Amino acid sequence: MRNKKLMKKVLCAALTAAMAVGCTVPVLAEEGEKVTVTLGIWPEDTLEDQIEMHEGFVERMKEIDPNVEFVPAYYKYATETFMPMVEAGNCPTIFESWFTETKKLIREGAVADITDELEARGWLDKMNPVIREQFSDENGRVYGIPRDAYALGLMCNVEVFEEAGLVNDDGTIQYPKTWDELAETAKTIKDKTGSAGLCLLAKDNAGGWHWSNIAWAFGATLVDENEDGTYTAHLDSEEAIAAMDYVKSLKWDYDVLTADPTSEDWGTGFTQLGTGGAAMYIGANDAINQPTEVNGLPVDKVALVPIPAGPGGQYLLQGGTPYMFSKDATPEEINAALDYLEVFGKAPSASEDAVAGWEADYSQKESVGCPVIPRFPCWTDQEIMDAEQAVIDAHSNVDMKLFQDYFDLVDTDALRTEEPGLTQDMYAEITKVLQEVMVNEDADTAALMATANENYQQILDDKFKAN
Repeated sequence: MRNKKLMKKVLCAALTAAMAVGCTVPVLAEEGEKVTVTLGIWPEDTLEDQIEMHEGFVERMKEIDPNVEFVPAYYKYATETFMPMVEAGNCPTIFESWFTETKKLIREGAVADITDELEARGWLDKMNPVIREQFSDENGRVYGIPRDAYALGLMCNVEVFEEAGLVNDDGTIQYPKTWDELAETAKTIKDKTGSAGLCLLAKDNAGGWHWSNIAWAFGATLVDENEDGTYTAHLDSEEAIAAMDYVKSLKWDYDVLTADPTSEDWGTGFTQLGTGGAAMYIGANDAINQPTEVNGLPVDKVALVPIPAGPGGQYLLQGGTPYMFSKDATPEEINAALDYLEVFGKAPSASEDAVAGWEADYSQKESVGCPVIPRFPCWTDQEIMDAEQAVIDAHSNVDMKLFQDYFDLVDTDALRTEEPGLTQDMYAEITKVLQEVMVNEDADTAALMATANENYQQILDDKFKAN
């Protein structure tokens, strides 16, 4: 439920408190020097409460440095639109991308080196080393910071599990621990409720993204990075074919998927989960607002559990959303954008402004029916992590038993970063196979995977020539 009056009070209280005790963010622009920052991270028009929150941040920034103007410039990253926007000189000062794109954007000179700015603030050494490496070039120069990170899990609609009789006495759900169990659980759900057991994506690159996590569980390694800078694809391996045969069986042997997986994308998957069209969906902690706040599932009726294990092990695909900066941004503009992130509570800081940003963020989530759960550890400063966790605890609105198994696995070596190389191109080739096996019961999986491998290997060879 939206409560704008409450949000206004929360924002005013949090930001006023920060102003009363003082701010640790430096004033960057000298008197009379005007700096303009275009905020590609501005929320889309439909997210009114988030827009109101950001308007509060802009007002706070006026107090910090009145010489900086922040201009809303909502941009949703897409591979087909980004480079034309850069070439036209229209890239926002700060924008969001995907972890899989950072190396490519660095290679193409499309983003700004922010190493010096981060070093001056003392932020570099506070970044999770695994994440920092993903934002770095071969010389260790850094080009972004994490908005958040995620690990894929299995999101579940508790209401559908309840209807199917798959709930324990303590309110936790009887979720599948293996992919074989998932097929059987999905079948029980379909038979008892009429809802699809699982929403599987087969429309765009997200289909290949989700499938790659399944493939790891079957023992597949999809790409190898070679010592000479080239890559070798293995989409036609025995393990990869087995993973594709498995998802094919969910469609044709078990009949537990939504009516047309080729029409399902990232957004429709959350709609299916949130509205009860499907009981399970591969999703991550950073998108917990989608089935709830966006699609209406009550905050206490969503669970996030571990990705099932397979014959090759159990892995959680770890990715995330980086903040990156226009290659044309000046140091003054970059620093002003970093100041904004601190006020937003997205920086490795426990300053008064950062705490106020957390308060505004988690209060907003609580007020609109979005689960308030821990963040993935993007930063490693324990004092900062503890300070933010205290704010999370104060606004907690869920039974953590519905999430704890997932977070316990996140803290193990089950995390695996996305495949190297041109990852989005690999996802696109895999999705072509998914589309065929979802519409053709007699599809030759091995032949399709061989073609996908040949196509992807050619893309890799064209991009990465041997030294």
